[in-house]
Amino acid sequence: MNAALETLKERGFFQQCTDAEGLSKAMDEGSVTFYEGCDPTGPSLHIGHMVPYFAMRHLQSSGHRGIVLMGGGTARIGDPSGKTSMRQIISYEEIDANAARFLAQLDNFLKIDGKGLLTDNNKNWLADLNYIDFLRDIGRHFSVNRMLSFEAYKMRLETGLSFIEFNYQLLQSYDYLELYRRHGCRLQIGGDDQWGNIVAGIELIRRVEGAEVFGLTFPLVTTSDGKKMGKTEKGAIFLDPAITSPYEFFQYWRNVQDEDVLRFLLMFTFLPVDDCRALCGEGKNPNEGKERLAWEVTSLIHGKEEADRALAGAKAAFGGGTSGDRSAMPSVRLPRARFQAGYNVVDLFCDAALAPTKSEARRLVQQGGAFISAAGGDAGELEGLGDIAAAVGLDRLDDADEIVLRAGKKRYCRVIAE
Repeated sequence: MNAALETLKERGFFQQCTDAEGLSKAMDEGSVTFYEGCDPTGPSLHIGHMVPYFAMRHLQSSGHRGIVLMGGGTARIGDPSGKTSMRQIISYEEIDANAARFLAQLDNFLKIDGKGLLTDNNKNWLADLNYIDFLRDIGRHFSVNRMLSFEAYKMRLETGLSFIEFNYQLLQSYDYLELYRRHGCRLQIGGDDQWGNIVAGIELIRRVEGAEVFGLTFPLVTTSDGKKMGKTEKGAIFLDPAITSPYEFFQYWRNVQDEDVLRFLLMFTFLPVDDCRALCGEGKNPNEGKERLAWEVTSLIHGKEEADRALAGAKAAFGGGTSGDRSAMPSVRLPRARFQAGYNVVDLFCDAALAPTKSEARRLVQQGGAFISAAGGDAGELEGLGDIAAAVGLDRLDDADEIVLRAGKKRYCRVIAE
């Protein structure tokens, strides 16, 4: 097998390939142009979007040319793949703004140079498409029976599939045809939920152009406990620091299950495979691997300076929260007068956004999940708060007029009194 494909396989990116032998031969013969498409239906990429882009960097570093395709046209409809309900329709202006944000985030990660890695947008050929001509020239190549055999459509038939979504496979297939014509693209990559759409595009190119092209999918990544990777109690882990702070981003990776560390090191870092395995070897403290994973991914997405700050903030928090650099920790500014009067612990945890409601904050305290830094900011473990009537006074503030709160085992907040 071609070395680039071997790398993808070794690092956990290889799920299905339409013709692994043929693709391997094409890659051995020279550079292959490949693409990955993403519909800009939200304000930011999240970490679940990033699996194909990590694979893209591996392929690009092996000498193959990548295309980042923004779905400015397909986002107007919405992909039914992997969805239990129809996507919310958003305005064209929102789609364009989202696409610009996505490209800025990806440029930071991939370094789009217009040569080894370029961008395109399918609204360039979809926005003004003549529907009658499209049905005549493209639609006639699709079998409804064949389309309904794909898992994405079968699943949605149970909950309701709109006609507008039913068109999506035709449009994505047409994307591949257009990229083949415009850029000589011969490989589409994506998550395994895209398998049906990718196969349909390959068949369309074979029928229309008589050309051989390929498809490669990656596993849909879940954590060892079966949850969708990149999801937390608060929602998705976004790349935009205004939505998910670098510290929260770091903490997500720092808190992954022990069983996931090696797999995530291989997929979400560019550390050599042997180094990844050494970090997770027998007798190794799994926290070392988690810390390295968190630093590496945060550095790739937010830069080394933010990764260092997040690491320092995490060390300060897990060292009791009273020493070290706490500047990267999530923080909130609250009135000093509240502490002077005696800040009720339930109100405090609610105002620090460590509990969504007062009833949740009350339950947190009663169940022993509320902690606060020691009086005067002395070093050591945080102290538990078990009385919902307790008041936090000025004596709890350190010399910088700060305290650190913890909810449960992992959620911290630095409170600044002013």
